[in-house]
Amino acid sequence: MTEKTRAPQAVPHRNGGQPTHAFTFLGTGAGCGVPAFFCDCPACEEARRVPRARRGDCGAVVRGAGTTLVDTPPDLRHQLEREGIRAVDQVIWTHAHFDHLGGLGELEYMVRLGGRQSLPCYASPAAHDGILAEFHYMDDILAFSDLAPADNVELDGVRYTALPVAHAPGTYGYLVETPATRLFYASDTARLPEATAERVRGCDVMALDATFWGRNWSPQSHHSVQEAIEEGLSLDVGTLYLTHLAMHYDTPVTLAELEGFLEPYRGRVRVAADGLTLAI
Repeated sequence: MTEKTRAPQAVPHRNGGQPTHAFTFLGTGAGCGVPAFFCDCPACEEARRVPRARRGDCGAVVRGAGTTLVDTPPDLRHQLEREGIRAVDQVIWTHAHFDHLGGLGELEYMVRLGGRQSLPCYASPAAHDGILAEFHYMDDILAFSDLAPADNVELDGVRYTALPVAHAPGTYGYLVETPATRLFYASDTARLPEATAERVRGCDVMALDATFWGRNWSPQSHHSVQEAIEEGLSLDVGTLYLTHLAMHYDTPVTLAELEGFLEPYRGRVRVAADGLTLAI
């Protein structure tokens, strides 16, 4: 597994396999993003000055011969344009909260104006219900397959396994597997359920919720940065990426401060960034 950003970094890969797909963080922020229009904390002011400190709402995309979205954040149209993506083949959701769902309406135009019959979609039954409650007018073009816990589906040569996490009912993290890489993506979760933790132990890459800096006022639904690091390293992951970063909930932290805090981990723990791409 290798990594590409606008400033490339080298990432160790345990298996030595040949990457076949690209995993891109579309957004890496918690709800309201960074900067938030209503906030003038040090983290938001830094993001106004420093483009690489800016974060849209969380989502990801996996690209090989086809394109698979993981969530449809409200910033989706701008994120897809930024990444040069002209078509989406299917969507898989972690859950149905607005910051992971709100951009779905952008895909209606792609399907209807593009003359497609439907868009293949995958989610838990609870997320499926939540999605259709918000986007009932797209019911005729969303071709859903419900995923039960531990179900897996192969899309474009990548295997996705739905693993329960500690967030809203029906929320999944996804174990994303190619011949070269085992990657676990859990953008919204508190400490992982034991069965999920054991399933993802030893992954090459983990992208984990790290919403809060210091005090965590939602410990049943999210990690703090410090809690995410503790859990990720205890599971012997190769490289841990911190995502769903609020940067300004409760105690603000600037990107410069956060990167300084991570220096002792010598690259094993990294801050995810919007547009960061991993070869998997």
